[in-house]
Amino acid sequence: MTKPVILQVGPYPDWDQEPLDAAFDVRKLFEAVDKAAFLAANGSEVRAIATRGELGADADMIAACPKCEVISVYGVGYDAVDIDAARARNIRVTNTPDVLTGDVADLGVAMMLCQSRGMIGAERWVRDGSWANNGLYPLKRRVFGRKAGILGLGRIGIEVGKRLEGFGMDIAYSDLAPRDDVPDWTFIASAQDLAAHADFFFVTLAASAKTRHIVNRDVMNAVGPEGMIINISRASNIDEEALLAALKSGDLGYAALDVFEGEPALDPRFLELNNVLLQPHHASGTVETRKAMGQLLRDNLAAHFAGNPLLTPVV
Repeated sequence: MTKPVILQVGPYPDWDQEPLDAAFDVRKLFEAVDKAAFLAANGSEVRAIATRGELGADADMIAACPKCEVISVYGVGYDAVDIDAARARNIRVTNTPDVLTGDVADLGVAMMLCQSRGMIGAERWVRDGSWANNGLYPLKRRVFGRKAGILGLGRIGIEVGKRLEGFGMDIAYSDLAPRDDVPDWTFIASAQDLAAHADFFFVTLAASAKTRHIVNRDVMNAVGPEGMIINISRASNIDEEALLAALKSGDLGYAALDVFEGEPALDPRFLELNNVLLQPHHASGTVETRKAMGQLLRDNLAAHFAGNPLLTPVV
């Protein structure tokens, strides 16, 4: 039996690559030097695209694969997939939600703790002899009992809030409407009003054209010189130019970021700031979660080609 041809946009770990190669005829775009020529040579046979959240599938890639039936995303974010182009061709799109929710929430809370307590600098203080030579590390700020704002109360936002409850925090959130499953949390409709409430402002909403730069200079100013923005969603949700300016001026006190425009080639101005914690887009980066993501990506592909309902469709 002929295996369906899959266009693989980016590499996966060996534990995912081997079963993917066994189940499908995989054409690896990421290994091609001339990607346009590779698509021209292989696109006519492609029935599915397997990609990653940050790589997606743009309109040109979709157009180069006229027989494509499904796009399976390794990740929860699918904003890099041209959804309009997929819909126009009746191409289904799937992602891998839920399996990474806990890890992403964990990292967001860890970033808050690490930045608030100055743990990166404190470790250097020990290693470089400053503790022995200069005495105690400069005082930092507590986390417990303070105010948290969660922008976007989806799967990840809910899990962040649950973790913050353990710190006795005053939790507020902004979403499309109040939710009745979090009666002890305060609904604040406006992102700017939520920012004014929060000491720690978590960005956890899904990215779309409507949410682009929703965290703008006004929101940053509302968080203020003692507050912190933690982004574990998508870089496009934050106006990065405004963020750099606010951090440099001190209008915003701190940031903790796992995502960046143009990553991994982030704006070098971030490296000059001492009030931002930088992470390499690894919120889902545990062995357990990445294996579950790969399995779900393959299960969606297998379900499609077996004629069964997709497990986690987004289109």
